[in-house]
Amino acid sequence: MDQNSLQNDVIDVCLRRGIVFPTAEIYNSYAGFYEYGPVGVKLRENLMVLWQQTFINSEDNVHEISGSTIMPEAVFDASGHLDGFHDPLTQCNKCNSMFRIDHLIEELGLEILDENSFNEQLKNNEIICPNCPGVLSEPRNFNMMFKTNVGPLEGNTGYLRPETAQNIFINFRRIAHSMRASLPFGVAQIGRAYRNEISPRNFLMRLREFEQLELEMFVDPDEINNHPNWVEVENIEINLLTRQNQLKNEKPIKITIKEAFDTKLIPNQYIGYYLALETMFMESIGISNNLFHFRELKENEVAHYSSANYDLEIVFPFGVFEVIGLAYRTDYDLKKHSEKSGAKLQINQPGKGNIVPHVIEPSAGLSRLIYAVMLSSYVYGEPNSDRDWNWFNFTGAMAPWEAAILPLMKKDGMSEGAKELYWQLKDYGLEVIYDESGKIGKRYARNDEIGVKYCITYDYDSLEKDLITIRDRDTMHQVQIKIDLLPDLIRQLILDILTWSDLENEFGRFK
Repeated sequence: MDQNSLQNDVIDVCLRRGIVFPTAEIYNSYAGFYEYGPVGVKLRENLMVLWQQTFINSEDNVHEISGSTIMPEAVFDASGHLDGFHDPLTQCNKCNSMFRIDHLIEELGLEILDENSFNEQLKNNEIICPNCPGVLSEPRNFNMMFKTNVGPLEGNTGYLRPETAQNIFINFRRIAHSMRASLPFGVAQIGRAYRNEISPRNFLMRLREFEQLELEMFVDPDEINNHPNWVEVENIEINLLTRQNQLKNEKPIKITIKEAFDTKLIPNQYIGYYLALETMFMESIGISNNLFHFRELKENEVAHYSSANYDLEIVFPFGVFEVIGLAYRTDYDLKKHSEKSGAKLQINQPGKGNIVPHVIEPSAGLSRLIYAVMLSSYVYGEPNSDRDWNWFNFTGAMAPWEAAILPLMKKDGMSEGAKELYWQLKDYGLEVIYDESGKIGKRYARNDEIGVKYCITYDYDSLEKDLITIRDRDTMHQVQIKIDLLPDLIRQLILDILTWSDLENEFGRFK
């Protein structure tokens, strides 16, 4: 199956099964805005929980906040977004299509051009609109922030935040004081951000409204090469695409975190630590190490606030895209906000007095990650086989529901028994869904298609012998067990304490 078909098929499932669909679809609304339906909300929640477990709950010094999405103009003046958060665009004089210059270069398959060379080719009409034979305008800068007026009086300008980081920086002093924090410590946030993209594209990849999973780790710059948990991650292997590799057009190298640090391919231990955590997180959501790499951004790509950046990139059907960014922001943000606001954004470090900490920032795009999970988990059925339908093989932790409860039929008390079991499992804390509509085979296919891990069938044996049948999504094998064993066994399967093979070995495969 070719990659374009994969993309189209995943989008089709998203629309048809209520996973993701366009905002205000019945009004043919703006591009770059999407809604999560009932299935999509479950995927979103599961991914957020796994991110929190990896980057917050596994640490003893990371605190989570939830900040406002609209902030005063002064915040973005200090952060540099007013002057620096823009993209050059060009417009066709015939069809009026607008293009980001970097997207246009990519779409037309042009060699990487500097700004002067690109402008020269535009003037000579060597580059034309890809949608029609029209002439493209001279590039102009377009600020990607959404501007608004706060309150009834004009001139009280605010902006929808283009990233979640600034809430953390401007509240640094209050958070540090209220949590009695000492370095190193982190502040995390999951929240919405907004960017007025010139040309949103590729479904969930480039949106105007999106969610970020962001952490700012505040560190004493003198301790940047002394991460307290270094030994726990130093032997983790990553695929690293260095600047040197890119210049030579080489593939990423496989290397351990320790080797990368010792050979100065990464600048400090904190960068190495979060490269390792990002690797573990990706594997927890079902994307194996061989499907992504970390690309060291070139000097001309590094953001104005950063001294080093590493993008976790995945090869999608439509190109290579970043899904997680890792930046060494130094003390840029805290110093800028101190200068502009007059507030002393410092922390007392024993033996050193007040210092401005440096910042390491892993930041992920939630929708991009969900799309990556769906693309990498989509499995095609085999024609003329027992399973001729397509399905998602999500991990147990990512599956929208851990199990579906299915009465074999609606008669003879099976619906009532299955419904009672459904509520027992929910009360036990399991995420389950109830489905009694249609033939049992169709219901298996329907739940496979959205990635439900186990189907639990309540039948005559359940009524007469207190036995329940569990069907495994991946193998389509079944086992039959006593109903009172079910809650614990499902939980152990989902947590990978037990494997399906363990269950078959203990209870035997049920025909």
